[in-house]
Amino acid sequence: MAFKIGLLGLGTVGTGTVEILLNPTQRHPLLQEIEIHRVGVRSLDKPRSVTLPPELITTDLESIVTDPAVDIVVEVIGGLEPARSLMLKAIEHGKHVVTANKAAIARYGDEIFTAANQAGVYVLLEAAVAGGIPVIEPLKQSLTASTAVRLVPSCKYSPKRLF
Repeated sequence: MAFKIGLLGLGTVGTGTVEILLNPTQRHPLLQEIEIHRVGVRSLDKPRSVTLPPELITTDLESIVTDPAVDIVVEVIGGLEPARSLMLKAIEHGKHVVTANKAAIARYGDEIFTAANQAGVYVLLEAAVAGGIPVIEPLKQSLTASTAVRLVPSCKYSPKRLF
């Protein structure tokens, strides 16, 4: 049984996500059973650099986060709203959420993670930090015995530009 992905956004990050999801050789070997179920966009008429069946694409983002067939919502639309509301609605409907939205997590992280904890789902944000460098999980693991620290992602540079 494949995990069904509901993708919110098909800009630069969303397009890259689709390219990886459509090509099993680019995915981790344990993540082979993933299917793009629905993709939410602002405009159906905008030219896209990835080809998806038209029936997968919709402008009704709420229908994606409430769709019982969707297992995981990937939010890459950015900004505070409607990203926050859509993530909370997805959590309310028992969906795991993956986001690359630094602004929404910085502003509403407590609310989003509390809702996820209460609903028994995961919110993953690794891609939202330092251009995709996995730093949140190692820091969380390193700091478990230390005083609680609140991390607010703020890197705005590509790792290639830093070196």
